Amino acid sequence: MSTPEETSLEELKGKKQATSGLKSFIAGGFGGISCVLVGHPFDLIKVRLQTAKPGVYNGVLDCARKTVRADGFRGLYRGMVPPLVGVTPVFAVSFWGYNLGKNLVYKFTPNRTSPELSLAEISLAGAFSAAPTTLLMAPMERVKVVLQVQGQEGSTAYKGPVDAIKGIYREGGIRSLFRGTGATLLRDAPGSAAYFFAYEWTKRLLTPKGSKPEDLKVASVLFAGGMAGVAMWTIAIPPDVLKSRLQSAPPGTYSGIWDVFRKTMATDGPKALFKGWGAAMLRAIPANAATFMGYEVSLKVMNLLW
Repeated sequence: MSTPEETSLEELKGKKQATSGLKSFIAGGFGGISCVLVGHPFDLIKVRLQTAKPGVYNGVLDCARKTVRADGFRGLYRGMVPPLVGVTPVFAVSFWGYNLGKNLVYKFTPNRTSPELSLAEISLAGAFSAAPTTLLMAPMERVKVVLQVQGQEGSTAYKGPVDAIKGIYREGGIRSLFRGTGATLLRDAPGSAAYFFAYEWTKRLLTPKGSKPEDLKVASVLFAGGMAGVAMWTIAIPPDVLKSRLQSAPPGTYSGIWDVFRKTMATDGPKALFKGWGAAMLRAIPANAATFMGYEVSLKVMNLLW
Protein backbone atom coordinates (compact mmCIF):
# COMPACT_ATOMS: atom_id res chain seq x y z
CA MET A 1 0.00 0.00 0.00
CA SER A 2 1.37 3.44 -0.95
CA THR A 3 2.16 6.03 1.70
CA PRO A 4 0.56 9.52 1.45
CA GLU A 5 3.93 10.89 0.35
CA GLU A 6 4.27 8.29 -2.43
CA THR A 7 0.69 8.94 -3.54
CA SER A 8 1.35 12.68 -3.74
CA LEU A 9 4.49 12.10 -5.78
CA GLU A 10 2.60 9.81 -8.19
CA GLU A 11 -0.21 12.35 -8.56
CA LEU A 12 2.30 15.15 -9.19
CA LYS A 13 4.10 13.04 -11.79
CA GLY A 14 0.78 12.23 -13.51
CA LYS A 15 -0.23 15.90 -13.49
CA LYS A 16 3.08 16.91 -15.07
CA GLN A 17 2.71 14.28 -17.79
CA ALA A 18 -0.89 15.37 -18.48
CA THR A 19 0.19 19.00 -18.67
CA SER A 20 3.03 18.05 -20.97
CA GLY A 21 0.58 16.21 -23.23
CA LEU A 22 -1.82 19.15 -23.23
CA LYS A 23 0.99 21.57 -24.03
CA SER A 24 2.19 19.35 -26.88
CA PHE A 25 -1.35 19.20 -28.27
CA ILE A 26 -1.82 22.99 -28.16
CA ALA A 27 1.69 23.73 -29.45
CA GLY A 28 1.17 21.22 -32.26
CA GLY A 29 -1.98 23.10 -33.25
CA PHE A 30 -0.02 26.34 -33.47
CA GLY A 31 2.58 24.49 -35.51
CA GLY A 32 -0.15 23.39 -37.92
CA ILE A 33 -1.44 26.95 -38.28
CA SER A 34 2.11 28.16 -39.00
CA CYS A 35 2.56 25.38 -41.55
CA VAL A 36 -0.55 26.39 -43.50
CA LEU A 37 0.15 30.14 -43.35
CA VAL A 38 3.64 29.67 -44.77
CA GLY A 39 3.09 26.63 -46.96
CA HIS A 40 -0.23 27.42 -48.65
CA PRO A 41 1.15 29.81 -51.31
CA PHE A 42 3.70 27.15 -52.31
CA ASP A 43 0.97 24.51 -52.41
CA LEU A 44 -1.27 26.74 -54.54
CA ILE A 45 1.57 27.32 -57.02
CA LYS A 46 2.36 23.59 -57.08
CA VAL A 47 -1.27 22.69 -57.84
CA ARG A 48 -1.56 25.37 -60.57
CA LEU A 49 1.63 24.13 -62.22
CA GLN A 50 0.37 20.55 -62.05
CA THR A 51 -3.06 21.30 -63.51
CA ALA A 52 -2.47 24.15 -65.99
CA LYS A 53 -2.37 23.52 -69.73
CA PRO A 54 1.09 23.45 -71.35
CA GLY A 55 2.50 26.93 -71.95
CA VAL A 56 0.41 28.77 -69.36
CA TYR A 57 3.34 29.09 -66.95
CA ASN A 58 7.09 29.01 -67.52
CA GLY A 59 7.86 27.89 -63.99
CA VAL A 60 7.39 28.61 -60.30
CA LEU A 61 8.31 32.30 -60.41
CA ASP A 62 6.20 32.92 -63.51
CA CYS A 63 3.20 31.24 -61.88
CA ALA A 64 3.62 33.30 -58.70
CA ARG A 65 4.00 36.54 -60.67
CA LYS A 66 0.90 35.92 -62.80
CA THR A 67 -1.14 34.90 -59.75
CA VAL A 68 -0.23 38.08 -57.87
CA ARG A 69 -0.83 40.21 -60.98
CA ALA A 70 -4.31 38.75 -61.47
CA ASP A 71 -5.50 38.42 -57.86
CA GLY A 72 -3.04 40.35 -55.70
CA PHE A 73 -1.15 38.75 -52.84
CA ARG A 74 -4.47 37.53 -51.45
CA GLY A 75 -4.66 35.25 -54.48
CA LEU A 76 -1.76 33.22 -53.08
CA TYR A 77 -3.98 32.29 -50.13
CA ARG A 78 -7.05 31.31 -52.12
CA GLY A 79 -8.60 28.15 -50.70
CA MET A 80 -6.65 28.35 -47.44
CA VAL A 81 -9.59 27.90 -45.03
CA PRO A 82 -10.19 24.13 -45.59
CA PRO A 83 -6.56 23.11 -44.97
CA LEU A 84 -6.35 25.54 -42.03
CA VAL A 85 -9.37 23.86 -40.43
CA GLY A 86 -8.18 20.35 -41.26
CA VAL A 87 -4.41 20.56 -40.77
CA THR A 88 -4.47 22.29 -37.37
CA PRO A 89 -6.03 19.35 -35.44
CA VAL A 90 -3.89 16.86 -37.38
CA PHE A 91 -0.68 18.56 -36.26
CA ALA A 92 -2.06 18.89 -32.72
CA VAL A 93 -2.69 15.13 -32.60
CA SER A 94 0.68 14.40 -34.25
CA PHE A 95 2.71 16.29 -31.66
CA TRP A 96 0.52 14.94 -28.85
CA GLY A 97 1.13 11.41 -30.15
CA TYR A 98 4.86 12.09 -30.36
CA ASN A 99 4.89 13.28 -26.74
CA LEU A 100 2.89 10.19 -25.72
CA GLY A 101 5.37 8.00 -27.61
CA LYS A 102 8.27 9.55 -25.69
CA ASN A 103 6.47 8.99 -22.37
CA LEU A 104 5.95 5.33 -23.32
CA VAL A 105 9.67 4.99 -24.04
CA TYR A 106 10.42 6.33 -20.56
CA LYS A 107 7.84 3.97 -19.05
CA PHE A 108 9.39 0.89 -20.64
CA THR A 109 12.97 1.93 -19.79
CA PRO A 110 12.73 2.63 -16.02
CA ASN A 111 16.42 1.90 -15.38
CA ARG A 112 17.81 4.32 -17.96
CA THR A 113 20.84 6.35 -16.86
CA SER A 114 20.15 9.43 -19.00
CA PRO A 115 16.91 11.38 -19.51
CA GLU A 116 17.94 12.20 -23.09
CA LEU A 117 16.30 9.89 -25.61
CA SER A 118 18.49 8.25 -28.21
CA LEU A 119 17.80 9.01 -31.85
CA ALA A 120 16.45 5.48 -32.27
CA GLU A 121 13.99 6.13 -29.43
CA ILE A 122 13.06 9.48 -31.00
CA SER A 123 12.30 7.65 -34.26
CA LEU A 124 10.18 5.08 -32.43
CA ALA A 125 8.15 7.83 -30.73
CA GLY A 126 7.78 9.58 -34.08
CA ALA A 127 6.51 6.44 -35.77
CA PHE A 128 4.05 5.93 -32.89
CA SER A 129 2.60 9.41 -33.49
CA ALA A 130 1.39 8.25 -36.90
CA ALA A 131 -1.15 5.85 -35.37
CA PRO A 132 -3.59 8.42 -33.92
CA THR A 133 -2.85 10.86 -36.73
CA THR A 134 -3.83 8.32 -39.40
CA LEU A 135 -7.34 8.01 -37.94
CA LEU A 136 -7.85 11.70 -38.78
CA MET A 137 -5.77 11.82 -41.94
CA ALA A 138 -7.11 8.80 -43.86
CA PRO A 139 -10.65 10.08 -44.63
CA MET A 140 -9.36 13.63 -45.14
CA GLU A 141 -6.74 12.38 -47.60
CA ARG A 142 -9.35 10.29 -49.41
CA VAL A 143 -11.61 13.32 -49.94
CA LYS A 144 -8.69 15.61 -50.83
CA VAL A 145 -7.26 13.24 -53.43
CA VAL A 146 -10.65 12.64 -55.06
CA LEU A 147 -11.21 16.40 -55.36
CA GLN A 148 -7.69 17.06 -56.63
CA VAL A 149 -7.81 14.58 -59.49
CA GLN A 150 -11.32 15.39 -60.75
CA GLY A 151 -11.69 17.69 -63.72
CA GLN A 152 -8.58 16.47 -65.51
CA GLU A 153 -10.76 14.95 -68.22
CA GLY A 154 -13.19 17.84 -68.51
CA SER A 155 -15.88 16.96 -65.97
CA THR A 156 -16.20 17.16 -62.21
CA ALA A 157 -18.18 14.76 -60.06
CA TYR A 158 -18.24 16.78 -56.85
CA LYS A 159 -18.78 20.47 -56.07
CA GLY A 160 -16.68 20.50 -52.91
CA PRO A 161 -15.62 18.58 -49.77
CA VAL A 162 -19.14 18.07 -48.35
CA ASP A 163 -20.48 16.88 -51.69
CA ALA A 164 -17.47 14.56 -52.06
CA ILE A 165 -18.02 13.06 -48.60
CA LYS A 166 -21.67 12.37 -49.46
CA GLY A 167 -20.77 10.83 -52.81
CA ILE A 168 -17.96 8.66 -51.45
CA TYR A 169 -20.23 7.46 -48.64
CA ARG A 170 -23.00 6.58 -51.13
CA GLU A 171 -20.43 4.69 -53.16
CA GLY A 172 -19.34 2.34 -50.39
CA GLY A 173 -20.22 3.58 -46.94
CA ILE A 174 -17.69 4.23 -44.18
CA ARG A 175 -15.25 1.72 -45.70
CA SER A 176 -15.08 3.83 -48.85
CA LEU A 177 -14.25 6.96 -46.83
CA PHE A 178 -11.43 5.10 -45.09
CA ARG A 179 -10.05 3.51 -48.26
CA GLY A 180 -6.28 3.82 -48.14
CA THR A 181 -5.97 3.91 -44.35
CA GLY A 182 -3.28 1.22 -44.41
CA ALA A 183 -1.46 3.07 -47.18
CA THR A 184 -1.68 6.31 -45.18
CA LEU A 185 -0.12 4.59 -42.16
CA LEU A 186 2.51 3.05 -44.44
CA ARG A 187 3.42 6.58 -45.52
CA ASP A 188 3.14 8.34 -42.17
CA ALA A 189 4.81 5.87 -39.79
CA PRO A 190 8.25 5.89 -41.47
CA GLY A 191 7.72 9.49 -42.57
CA SER A 192 7.03 10.65 -39.00
CA ALA A 193 9.97 8.62 -37.70
CA ALA A 194 12.25 10.39 -40.19
CA TYR A 195 10.57 13.73 -39.44
CA PHE A 196 11.27 13.81 -35.72
CA PHE A 197 14.62 12.02 -36.08
CA ALA A 198 15.91 14.64 -38.52
CA TYR A 199 14.65 17.51 -36.38
CA GLU A 200 16.25 16.29 -33.15
CA TRP A 201 19.46 15.15 -34.86
CA THR A 202 19.90 18.51 -36.60
CA LYS A 203 19.21 20.40 -33.37
CA ARG A 204 21.79 18.34 -31.49
CA LEU A 205 24.29 18.83 -34.30
CA LEU A 206 23.83 22.61 -34.16
CA THR A 207 23.93 22.86 -30.36
CA PRO A 208 27.25 24.30 -29.08
CA LYS A 209 29.10 22.29 -26.44
CA GLY A 210 27.80 23.09 -22.99
CA SER A 211 24.46 24.39 -24.30
CA LYS A 212 21.02 22.79 -24.62
CA PRO A 213 19.05 22.22 -27.87
CA GLU A 214 16.19 24.19 -26.29
CA ASP A 215 18.40 27.30 -26.32
CA LEU A 216 19.07 27.31 -30.08
CA LYS A 217 18.53 30.52 -32.00
CA VAL A 218 15.64 31.05 -34.39
CA ALA A 219 17.73 30.40 -37.52
CA SER A 220 18.86 27.02 -36.19
CA VAL A 221 15.30 25.96 -35.32
CA LEU A 222 14.09 26.98 -38.78
CA PHE A 223 16.92 25.03 -40.42
CA ALA A 224 16.21 21.93 -38.32
CA GLY A 225 12.51 22.15 -39.19
CA GLY A 226 13.32 22.44 -42.88
CA MET A 227 15.56 19.37 -42.69
CA ALA A 228 12.74 17.49 -40.97
CA GLY A 229 10.49 18.25 -43.94
CA VAL A 230 13.13 17.07 -46.42
CA ALA A 231 13.70 13.83 -44.50
CA MET A 232 10.01 13.09 -44.14
CA TRP A 233 9.07 13.58 -47.78
CA THR A 234 12.13 11.78 -49.12
CA ILE A 235 10.92 8.73 -47.19
CA ALA A 236 7.19 9.33 -47.65
CA ILE A 237 6.90 10.13 -51.37
CA PRO A 238 6.89 6.49 -52.67
CA PRO A 239 4.07 5.31 -50.36
CA ASP A 240 2.31 8.64 -50.95
CA VAL A 241 2.23 7.94 -54.69
CA LEU A 242 0.74 4.49 -54.05
CA LYS A 243 -1.77 5.93 -51.57
CA SER A 244 -2.91 8.61 -54.00
CA ARG A 245 -3.41 6.09 -56.80
CA LEU A 246 -5.34 3.75 -54.52
CA GLN A 247 -7.59 6.50 -53.14
CA SER A 248 -8.31 8.19 -56.47
CA ALA A 249 -9.00 5.07 -58.55
CA PRO A 250 -12.55 3.88 -59.32
CA PRO A 251 -13.78 0.95 -57.19
CA GLY A 252 -12.34 -2.37 -58.32
CA THR A 253 -9.21 -0.93 -59.96
CA TYR A 254 -6.90 -2.23 -57.25
CA SER A 255 -7.28 -5.01 -54.70
CA GLY A 256 -4.92 -3.33 -52.24
CA ILE A 257 -1.66 -1.46 -51.76
CA TRP A 258 0.48 -4.36 -53.06
CA ASP A 259 -1.62 -4.50 -56.23
CA VAL A 260 -1.07 -0.74 -56.72
CA PHE A 261 2.69 -1.23 -56.35
CA ARG A 262 2.78 -4.16 -58.76
CA LYS A 263 0.75 -2.39 -61.46
CA THR A 264 2.68 0.88 -61.04
CA MET A 265 5.98 -0.95 -61.52
CA ALA A 266 4.62 -2.76 -64.57
CA THR A 267 3.29 0.35 -66.32
CA ASP A 268 5.50 3.25 -65.16
CA GLY A 269 8.62 1.76 -63.59
CA PRO A 270 10.43 2.74 -60.36
CA LYS A 271 10.67 6.43 -61.31
CA ALA A 272 6.91 6.73 -60.83
CA LEU A 273 7.38 6.26 -57.08
CA PHE A 274 9.11 9.64 -56.86
CA LYS A 275 6.65 11.70 -58.90
CA GLY A 276 6.04 15.01 -57.19
CA TRP A 277 9.17 14.92 -55.02
CA GLY A 278 10.39 18.29 -56.32
CA ALA A 279 7.02 19.93 -55.73
CA ALA A 280 6.87 18.40 -52.25
CA MET A 281 10.33 19.80 -51.42
CA LEU A 282 9.30 23.25 -52.63
CA ARG A 283 6.69 23.36 -49.89
CA ALA A 284 8.24 21.06 -47.29
CA ILE A 285 11.26 23.18 -46.35
CA PRO A 286 9.56 26.52 -45.54
CA ALA A 287 6.33 24.94 -44.27
CA ASN A 288 8.01 22.60 -41.80
CA ALA A 289 10.51 25.23 -40.72
CA ALA A 290 7.47 27.33 -39.77
CA THR A 291 5.78 24.33 -38.15
CA PHE A 292 8.55 23.73 -35.65
CA MET A 293 9.04 27.44 -35.03
CA GLY A 294 5.34 27.77 -34.21
CA TYR A 295 5.56 24.70 -32.00
CA GLU A 296 8.67 25.81 -30.09
CA VAL A 297 7.55 29.41 -29.58
CA SER A 298 4.07 28.49 -28.34
CA LEU A 299 5.55 25.82 -26.05
CA LYS A 300 7.94 28.35 -24.48
CA VAL A 301 5.08 30.80 -23.94
CA MET A 302 2.99 28.11 -22.22
CA ASN A 303 5.94 27.08 -20.05
CA LEU A 304 6.20 30.68 -18.87
CA LEU A 305 2.48 30.84 -18.11
CA TRP A 306 2.14 27.51 -16.28
